[in-house]
Amino acid sequence: MSAPRILSTGRCLPERVVTNEELSRLVETSDQWVFSRTGIHSRRFCAGEQNIDLAEGAARQALERSGLRPADIGVCVAATFTPDWAAPATACLLQKRLGLREDTICFDLNAACAGFLHGLNTVHALLADCRRPYALLVGSEVISRVLDMTDRNTCVLFGDGAGAAVLCRNEPGRWHTVFGARGDAEVLQVYGPGPRFPALRMDGRAVFRFALEVLESSIRQLLAAEGCGINDLDWVVCHQANARIIDHVSDRLKAREGLFYKNMERFGNTSAASIPIALDELAEAGRLRPGMRVLCAGFGGGLVWSGALFQW
Repeated sequence: MSAPRILSTGRCLPERVVTNEELSRLVETSDQWVFSRTGIHSRRFCAGEQNIDLAEGAARQALERSGLRPADIGVCVAATFTPDWAAPATACLLQKRLGLREDTICFDLNAACAGFLHGLNTVHALLADCRRPYALLVGSEVISRVLDMTDRNTCVLFGDGAGAAVLCRNEPGRWHTVFGARGDAEVLQVYGPGPRFPALRMDGRAVFRFALEVLESSIRQLLAAEGCGINDLDWVVCHQANARIIDHVSDRLKAREGLFYKNMERFGNTSAASIPIALDELAEAGRLRPGMRVLCAGFGGGLVWSGALFQW
C-alpha cells in the first residue's frame, strides 16, 4: 500500500503563557472551573508574533530535522483559519521566507481544527504527480486574535501555536483515512472582518456532542480498515480540544491507560496546530519510533472531521 511517510516534525509557540488565573481577571472564571471542564490550565497567546512567524518557526525546525534542503520541497501547504492575510496565502509567504523553489505548489487549506489531517491527505495526493517527492505541511493558528475576551465559554479554550511536518511520498506502509462534513454554521463560526470582528461563536454543548460522535466513529472506522483493535496501536493522537472528550472516547473504546496522548493542559485548543504539535512532542521525547502504528483524529468547525492511521 502506498503511504506518505513523516520524516520529521517541528513546532513553534508564542513566548507569552496565559494562565486560567490571568483570564479570571478578565472574565468570571477560575482555574478549577476551566480545568475541571476542559483539562486546560494554560495556553500561549501571541504578543507581537504573526501567524507567518509561528508557521516559519515550526517549518524551519521540521526542515532542519529532515536533513533536506529547501530546494527539495515540492509541495507546501498551510492549514489555518486565522491567516494574517486572505491573500497572499501563508504557504506563499513561507515559500519566500524558507527559500523554496518558485515552482513549489503552495496554498492554504481551511478545515478548521481538522486542517492538519485534511492537509496530510491532500499532500499525499499532490506528491503523486509532483516533480520532487517531499512536502512541507504546517498547521498554524493565532486564535487569540478572533476571541471575544468577554465570553468565558470560549476565550478560555483556545491558544496560539504552529506545528509542522516534512513528508515523503509513496513509501510502502499502512495508510487509512476517513473524512466527513456536516455543514452547520450555527454550532461554530468565526465572523470575517467587519462590525462583529473579532468574534468566535460556539455552542459548546453541541460541539461536545458532535465531537464525541465523530471521534469515536472515525476511530472505529480506521480500526476496521486496519483490521486491529484499539490496543494494538502504539499511539492515538486526537485534536486537543477538551480532555473530557478524549477521556470519554478512550473509555468507550476500552483503550489502555496512556494510549491517547494529551497536552491541552499546557497549550489549550490550537486548532490545526494541535495534532502536529503533539506529534512533535512525542517525536522529540523519543516516544515515536519507526514502525509504530499511529492513529490521528480531528474535528472542528464546518462541521468537519478527519482521521488517519499510518506507520511512523
